[in-house]
Amino acid sequence: MKILVLGSGAREHAIVAALLSEDAGHDITAAPGNAGIARDVRVADLDANDPQAVTNYAIEHNIEFVIVGPEAPLVAGVADALRTRGIPVFGPGKAAAQLEGSKTFAKRIMDAAGVPSGRAVHARSMLEVEEALDAFGAPYVVKADGLAAGKGVLVTEYREAAVAHASLWLDHGTVLVEEFLDGQEVSLFLVSDGHTVLPLSPAQDYKRLGNGDRGPNTGGMGAYSPLPWLPEGFVDEVIQTIAVPTVRQLAKEQTPFIGLLYCGLIMTRHGIRVIEFNARFGDPETQVVLPRLVTPLSGLLFAAATGALAGMPHPEFALDVAVTVVLASENYPDAPVIGRPVTGLDAAAQVPEVTIAHAATAIDPATGELVTTGGRVLSVIALGTTFAEARERAYEALGHIELEGGQYRTDIAARVA
Repeated sequence: MKILVLGSGAREHAIVAALLSEDAGHDITAAPGNAGIARDVRVADLDANDPQAVTNYAIEHNIEFVIVGPEAPLVAGVADALRTRGIPVFGPGKAAAQLEGSKTFAKRIMDAAGVPSGRAVHARSMLEVEEALDAFGAPYVVKADGLAAGKGVLVTEYREAAVAHASLWLDHGTVLVEEFLDGQEVSLFLVSDGHTVLPLSPAQDYKRLGNGDRGPNTGGMGAYSPLPWLPEGFVDEVIQTIAVPTVRQLAKEQTPFIGLLYCGLIMTRHGIRVIEFNARFGDPETQVVLPRLVTPLSGLLFAAATGALAGMPHPEFALDVAVTVVLASENYPDAPVIGRPVTGLDAAAQVPEVTIAHAATAIDPATGELVTTGGRVLSVIALGTTFAEARERAYEALGHIELEGGQYRTDIAARVA
């Protein structure tokens, strides 16, 4: 099958790797890709956020299936443009993608579907923000309403910090002030064809920059899967009380959700609650979920794109465990220092059961060196029979990689038995 994967991050590299692992002879192109993806498949210099450009490329190159990785193309309506021309695409249309593109929209859908989540106030002014902060109390949770590249959420004990964060994002639109929910967080991906949903394996990611969950929020510094501490029946409960009601509500509103429903969940003392929805594979959770997937990814996603999930069995996963650790640039997540060489990747990849997913890398045309182009540079992914074994392999591989000012957490999956 001729497949086009849109995106340029470690998530897309993990998707490409999963497709290649099927050994099915797929003809894969990534757009725009990165230096690591370019070593594995063809890459195209294409604006993934331009619906017409993507559609024209797909038609010109006889693409049979498009997989959208990041959220921005979905919110821009790329999936709609492709479907209009009869090209199967894994990813929701613009209207359904507002489940991620607008937190206010997501809250409305949850309320209409009876999905359990925290209380929230949609604030349009600083007066409304401050009233909500006082009503909910500390810790304070403030979220930018639209897409914010993982930087729009602040959880803080300090009211002045919450006010400052709200003030910043009010300049760009509106904000949500939410009650703080306490408990273990879980990421669960569900594949949807607009009616039927099938679950992938749960994962847990690490949002804070530093060890012990200290420091600012990031796009994610590491993850692991599966979650041995989850209670029996957790996934079934999420399907019945969260995923299916959400998909049915969107279908009822004539905005069918076809793609990956990412449920950001928290296990509170009152039960499972939704923290957020995303409309695509999460990063870095994708890097630990897909390497364990036994069911061919292409068939699963194509079935979702073509409305054929009904009657399919739940996807199968290997018994291995997976750990991924993100290597980030100096000064991430603020203004990362870029353009620095990254070395030692070949040695790192020689560690047993280790792979590397590139996120923000390019080849310097002047020197031929691999250099950084953004904050999160790459993900080191390790499989093992135990979490201790997978962690040891991941950090052994990281020990071979050199990046001036590079930073990573050393406690990913440290508490997992």
